[in-house]
Amino acid sequence: MLPIILLVDDEEEILDFLERVLRNKYSIFKAENGKEALHILANEAVQLVVSDVMMPEMNGFELCKTIKSNFEYSHIPVILLTAKNTIQSKVEGLELGADSYIEKPFSKEHLQAQIASLITNRSMIREYFASSPLVHIKSMAHSKADERFLELLNDTIYQNIEDLELDVEKLARILNMSRITLYRKIKAISNLTPIELINITRLKKAAELLAEGEYKIYEVADMVGFSSQSNFARNFHKQFDMTPTDYMHAKQNENKKV
Repeated sequence: MLPIILLVDDEEEILDFLERVLRNKYSIFKAENGKEALHILANEAVQLVVSDVMMPEMNGFELCKTIKSNFEYSHIPVILLTAKNTIQSKVEGLELGADSYIEKPFSKEHLQAQIASLITNRSMIREYFASSPLVHIKSMAHSKADERFLELLNDTIYQNIEDLELDVEKLARILNMSRITLYRKIKAISNLTPIELINITRLKKAAELLAEGEYKIYEVADMVGFSSQSNFARNFHKQFDMTPTDYMHAKQNENKKV
């Protein structure tokens, strides 16, 4: 599936131009002001917003502020387009959390590069988190709101890590959130389902314990909520491309060198 981009501008010809430039690589939604944009955000899994600044109803600054302060949308990158060529205007946009600020008139190549960079960089960060045993979940945060959410999510999974039946239903109940909201937020930030994220969090905790060298592998498997050592070993190898034994030995050798 193509990444979904939301274009926001009150000038129809600008929207049509942006759509022509981007539609080969992205699925496009269009809105003529911030209020329309928020309605689309509530119903679609948008991955990036490109918005004009000067619009009626709700301008680009207000839209950006709302996106970055709203729990459900704060992970979405925002590119602001503006004819205002002033430092004050740029500073205002960046202070509200805009990820990029492009002055009109702009080249289509510049806009395409900015969009591709933001989407690719986030994809690389997600992959790095998932494949690296000791990288913290907060590495995927792109806003203070996301950082707080990911820290709370991580702590909650850790507190219930021995529960073999921990799933999105239980997690949502503990966090006092709807299952759908939690699912969407986790998927949007990490590109993982809640079950996949729970599993990776278990394995990362296991990596911490193995690195300490104080427990046997079967003990670690039990401590992080796996039903058997063989199941744990298969999952660990699949996620981190090494066996728990090889990982533990590598960490022990690192400690010896230090």
